[in-house]
Amino acid sequence: MRDGQPVIAPVGNRSYVAGETSNPLRRQTIPDMLKETVAKFGSREAVAFPLLGISLTYAEFDRHVDELAAGLLALGLEKGDRIGIWSPNNLQWILTQYATARLGLILVNINPAYRLSELEYALNKSGCRALIAADKFKTSDYLKMIRTLAPELENSVPGQLKSAKLPKLETVIGITGDPGDGIFPFARVQKMGAAADLARLDKISKSLSPDDPINIQFTSGTTGAPKGATLTHFNIVNNAAHTVGRMNFTEEDRLCIPVPLYHCFGMVMGSLGCVNTGAAMVFPGEAFDPVDTLQAVAKARCTALYGVPTMFVAMVDHPLLKELDISSLRTGVMAGAPCPIEVMKKVNDRMHMSEVTICYGMTETSPVSFQSNVDDPIEKRVSTVGRIHPHVEVRIVDETGADVPVGQQGELWTKGYSVMRGYWDDEERTKDAIVDGGWMRTGDLAVLDAEGYCQIVGRLKDMIIRGGENIYPREIEEFLFTHPDIQEVQVFGVPDKKFGEEVCTWIVKRDGSPLDEDGVKAYCKDQIAHYKVPRYVRFVSELPMTVTGKPQKFIMRDEMVKILYK
Repeated sequence: MRDGQPVIAPVGNRSYVAGETSNPLRRQTIPDMLKETVAKFGSREAVAFPLLGISLTYAEFDRHVDELAAGLLALGLEKGDRIGIWSPNNLQWILTQYATARLGLILVNINPAYRLSELEYALNKSGCRALIAADKFKTSDYLKMIRTLAPELENSVPGQLKSAKLPKLETVIGITGDPGDGIFPFARVQKMGAAADLARLDKISKSLSPDDPINIQFTSGTTGAPKGATLTHFNIVNNAAHTVGRMNFTEEDRLCIPVPLYHCFGMVMGSLGCVNTGAAMVFPGEAFDPVDTLQAVAKARCTALYGVPTMFVAMVDHPLLKELDISSLRTGVMAGAPCPIEVMKKVNDRMHMSEVTICYGMTETSPVSFQSNVDDPIEKRVSTVGRIHPHVEVRIVDETGADVPVGQQGELWTKGYSVMRGYWDDEERTKDAIVDGGWMRTGDLAVLDAEGYCQIVGRLKDMIIRGGENIYPREIEEFLFTHPDIQEVQVFGVPDKKFGEEVCTWIVKRDGSPLDEDGVKAYCKDQIAHYKVPRYVRFVSELPMTVTGKPQKFIMRDEMVKILYK
């Protein structure tokens, strides 16, 4: 049976599925996996930034990784130390990912959109000894922000920082030629390792265990402080393999990665997925841009492309699409939000991605638990997130923790190799999340059908309770998506004195659309229950999103409350 093919549908009427286990899990560290791929495919292209003229074979990439690892070793960093990376996508990010893994350093992924308080929290919570940071990106001046938090850098010898606000941080490395006082240039660190440091690398890598923590990913934290999901080699090596396995990846594939590396989508499903198979990683630039992405796909002859639905929306209707030859595309992943069927049809037809798959997961589960197959019907690919991944179990449960019947809604729980070690230095929140002997509570509401396909219907915390009626925003969003003038939509609850909560929607209209509030309400009338019809409709030019393309409903809710209750 093909690797990744789910075989177990619910037995009886219980919402429980388990992925196939015919292929054993890999007991392998990240450096072992890279060395194996280099031995097989050393002369093949590993990393490309086609718009910058950068290209490295696996053998060249491996040498650069070892060079950086030796430099980090020369700085005194040791297995188990935490090292942060705060940067958009670039070659230095990829090199850092594998160089830190080579030494058993725990890489702390810091969201490029973080500001001062969030950066301070992440560095101190994880206890980072070192930080690698970009110079600037969009409105963020990273090095300036670091100097604001640690003004002591001005009078520090690089590598010997003693900061009042960041007491564990000793070393800052800047991804720029001249980062200024107290900060090492990245290029200098690459040259710091002596022959003795290089000679120690293999011994250090052999001392690592697949069960060692290797990565801390801070979740966005819609409420409260961000949580540091702690992942092991074993977690992410296997999840990467299963994700690309379902797309039938080989060393011939060339994956375009416009999604951020700081997130599992780029770092695990993208980077590690390619190294797992010997495929090429192709990066269009620092962050998603539809023109750069389409040009990179055409220039590098990519066979696969990753993105969230909003990225594909920006590309399928772009005039450049008709000018470029992107017929090399075959497959990819669309994840992070529901995909309207019209968008999926256009991606299949205009972008030649007939085998595009849909994924579902969360950072805490490394990340993917469900994924569609390349030959699933289009209706299944837009209405569900596919079927269970290998070596993963899922239950859909009610408020008491009991399995609900097939076809009934409940909270999705996941168990298996992919579940994180826990939240870094946060035993209480770990106990809240991982229950009953290893089940990860996702907080997502889901329905499982008799064939094992899963439909995500909303977030447990997003549920709106209006006058005693439970309302699930996802259901209303799916309905509003059917309106031809609506390009993007989000539904959420706002406080109401009479009903407790009222339904509010933010909508991005298609260009030139005359749609107004009355038109939205008229479209809903007699089509959905009266209590689900949005009381408040607001049109916006864009929705607030995370860097990974997930809508931030808490920002919309807070802003709407200010507007309504001045």
